[in-house]
Amino acid sequence: MPAEIKKLGVVGAGQMGLGIALVAAQKAQVLVTVVDNSQQSLDKGMAFADKLLAKDVSKQRITQEIADATKKRMTMTVNMSDLSDVDMVIEAVPEIPKLKQEIFAQLAEICPKHAILATNTSSISITKIAAATTKNPTDTQASSRVVSTHFMNPVPVQKGVEIISGLQTSEETLKTAVAFCEKMGKVPSVSADSPGFLANRILMPYINEAVICLETGVGQKEDIDNIMKNGTNVPMGPLALADFIGLDTCLAIMETLHSGLGDSKYRPSPLLRQYVDAGWLGKKSGKGFYEYK
Repeated sequence: MPAEIKKLGVVGAGQMGLGIALVAAQKAQVLVTVVDNSQQSLDKGMAFADKLLAKDVSKQRITQEIADATKKRMTMTVNMSDLSDVDMVIEAVPEIPKLKQEIFAQLAEICPKHAILATNTSSISITKIAAATTKNPTDTQASSRVVSTHFMNPVPVQKGVEIISGLQTSEETLKTAVAFCEKMGKVPSVSADSPGFLANRILMPYINEAVICLETGVGQKEDIDNIMKNGTNVPMGPLALADFIGLDTCLAIMETLHSGLGDSKYRPSPLLRQYVDAGWLGKKSGKGFYEYK
């Protein structure tokens, strides 16, 4: 039987972390504690949440009472120790393996022994992250509670979420993660712990091939995006989507696929690497394949 989640912790107050926290507080109606080592990031994240809730109220998607109740369920803190009473925690920090491993080592010490320890990683091995929770690999008390809940961006809009089990993940942990994501209004898809999982194993080579088409002169950026939008009914072309995701993120995932699977079809486009080297990371930097004001 899935365990009941009454209180959630979220590590990381960026766009993904705040999106997860907001949906959990509003849809699942659980108490949420958001932890970040930067008070500025917490303040910015809460302002972002306020803006999203105000927009939903103005469009009559929710009432002001629901917006107020959602905010009351959310607590922001710089202290990781404030996660000592959660039933589940979801880590949503940048895709840096060492950083995630350090956080999970801390979570294994701080969180209750029953708490689910979830990561929002889009490509890093869950088995490797879970191994950081113990110094004794045969002691799976903590590592059996590690799972991935990979939400799609933007979290308040996208319904999909990937649930990935590591080698150590227990069946109860998996069932609890699936049930809680459903309570958040999401549609879970279960994936094996393989490089890229399901979404990025399919999506990133598609984006990479679009960059190669641009690089080799098969088509101009507008033509590449337009044929995919108007020919396959996707809402956004691959190059515009890459800009939205972040070209540095796309490159990092392609490198994970290439090194993890050893197949040349996952080799990142040299042009993609050049754009990242130039600091042209997409929408967040103001310039990628397109320019943004």
